[in-house]
Amino acid sequence: MGDAAPFDTLASAARWMAEAGYVGVQIPTWDARCIDLKQAAESQDYCDELAGTCREAGVDITELSTHLQGQLVAVHPAYDAAFDGFAPEAVRGKPAERQVWAVEQLHLAAKASRRLGLNAHATFSGALAWPFFYPWPQRPAGLIEEAFAELARRWRPILDAFEESGVDLAYEIHPGEDLHDGATFERFLAAVNNHPRANILYDPSHYVLQALDYLEFIDIYHDRIRMFHVKDAEFNPTGRSGVYGGYQDWIDRPGRFRSLGDGQVDFTGIFSKLTQYGYSGWAVLEWECCLKHPEDGAREGAPFIAAHMIRRPERAFDDFAAGSDPGLNRKLLGLS
Repeated sequence: MGDAAPFDTLASAARWMAEAGYVGVQIPTWDARCIDLKQAAESQDYCDELAGTCREAGVDITELSTHLQGQLVAVHPAYDAAFDGFAPEAVRGKPAERQVWAVEQLHLAAKASRRLGLNAHATFSGALAWPFFYPWPQRPAGLIEEAFAELARRWRPILDAFEESGVDLAYEIHPGEDLHDGATFERFLAAVNNHPRANILYDPSHYVLQALDYLEFIDIYHDRIRMFHVKDAEFNPTGRSGVYGGYQDWIDRPGRFRSLGDGQVDFTGIFSKLTQYGYSGWAVLEWECCLKHPEDGAREGAPFIAAHMIRRPERAFDDFAAGSDPGLNRKLLGLS
């Protein structure tokens, strides 16, 4: 969203996306040009009107997102100033009040998602332990365990609210969050007692930049994947720089986000595995690229995704060779 048309209102932005070939849009709940989250949580009429605005433009609402508010559920003091801009001016410089506001936002999002008939919601976990992700200086015993115990204490009531609303909470597994890979997601899941609403927003771009096997990730965690960001990336380490990027700008880093089709992600493999495991959610373009204009990337994105969609067959490809004799199995085994 922005201040210039057509991205200054939800109606015109949704219309632009429909004309570009999209059938749905994911709504950022922190942007007042898109949604009044409090009103959406309290008013069915407002939600019906919001969904109607999108349908009239030619798209559905796929999910709501609280990435910025979720980030503020847990913030290490080192990042207080950097993340203050995610919150209303009234709570900036007041970490405790800011955290209360963020939690309230997630509760509102659960109710709004239910009123809109959505079954999944996108967010970030926030981070208390991120400054200690590299084990130097040596971490004192119990530091990470306490960080995840506190993270679970903060999120458990929110997860319960999403359970009450019948909506899955999908954490985007992302560097900068305490939930940044499979191992950290498992830590969190154990800390919230395998809460049924604690799930995953799968975005392979963040795994490419960590040199993580993003296809095996689906094999391991497919039963918790509830959302999918279709986003490309490339990782080209050199003798000068690797995973950590050397504090370089995005255009100079070995790991870079790219427009769909311009990076290294094996989307044929991803769509195949998600289809194999019965994923039934949306495939949502998340566009970030250090080279290409966003409108060009968006126009290329819809046909790219459509070309990778897999329609499941109604019957097995070799059904023509199936036998119909009830006694055939015993005959083939030499038993009759």
